[in-house]
Amino acid sequence: MVIVIKPTLQVKNFSNLLSLISFLKRLATLRRIRGMGHEESKIAWHPAFVEALQLELEAYREALEFHPEYQLTSEPLKIDCVIVKKAKDAVIKKNIAAIFREANLIEYKSPDDYVSVSDFYKVYAYAYLYASFEKTPISNLTISIVESRYPRELLSYLSDTRGLKVEENQAGIYTISGDALPIQVIDSRRLSMEKNLWLKSLSKRLDPLEIIKIGEEVRRLEKIARVQAYIDAVARANFHAIEEAMSMSEPARSLDEVFERTGLAARWEARGIEKGIEEGIEKGIETVARNALAEGLSIESVSRITGFDVETLQVIRDK
Repeated sequence: MVIVIKPTLQVKNFSNLLSLISFLKRLATLRRIRGMGHEESKIAWHPAFVEALQLELEAYREALEFHPEYQLTSEPLKIDCVIVKKAKDAVIKKNIAAIFREANLIEYKSPDDYVSVSDFYKVYAYAYLYASFEKTPISNLTISIVESRYPRELLSYLSDTRGLKVEENQAGIYTISGDALPIQVIDSRRLSMEKNLWLKSLSKRLDPLEIIKIGEEVRRLEKIARVQAYIDAVARANFHAIEEAMSMSEPARSLDEVFERTGLAARWEARGIEKGIEEGIEKGIETVARNALAEGLSIESVSRITGFDVETLQVIRDK
């Protein structure tokens, strides 16, 4: 997207001026997002996953404790997330947590990764270590594995080699029974947007309408700052879809608000992603300010609209 602001641009009224300033600032945000695409390899999927879990289980926040990257030993053995019931008899009805017992170990694989049989046994071993260290029966634990593809190899192994029963009771949620502890494997791509927006959207394949839906849901959150990692990961992985979404007037304002309220706009800017672009935007706003002054708008009004101080506007006017 390229915008050229000519020195002869005429600003007819405040409304037009406000719209143009808003568009220029939106362009800056789009350029930040475009820059993020070059940092795709640095996407922090695991913190985003923990935030997605918390959002999915928001209705049970008072009943659950979340322990990201739970350290099993002094050695680098970590579980991606452990969710512990505060009250052992708490009933969690959410589809992804229907198997939950006292302590629930969660393993997550990013969209480019998958769970192998050896990965499964690693998590399985972690469960027994956890039971040993926490002095709790293994039957009080569950294992959940989340990935973004159909776990064909793992499910075939568990069914054919281990002789365990594998059932898809809900779309994308495969429960494994017959072992010492309940196990489920979740294919997040097959989850529904209606039931599991946050987990399903940890993807690199979102379309503009899905981006808009995420933005609308984030705006409804009371503590929007606690989804920074989530929004950052989703934005980096889907920057083209965000560009398209932000080209739509009303959704663009919603996404602008999400980026500002989460503090991500400031963080991206601080990284210098849009440094050169921002200089061009600044010049564009300066041109608008100069033409607005030439149209007879007062310095105070132009200052309020553009954010330039009076002294700067006096210099621009006298150039």
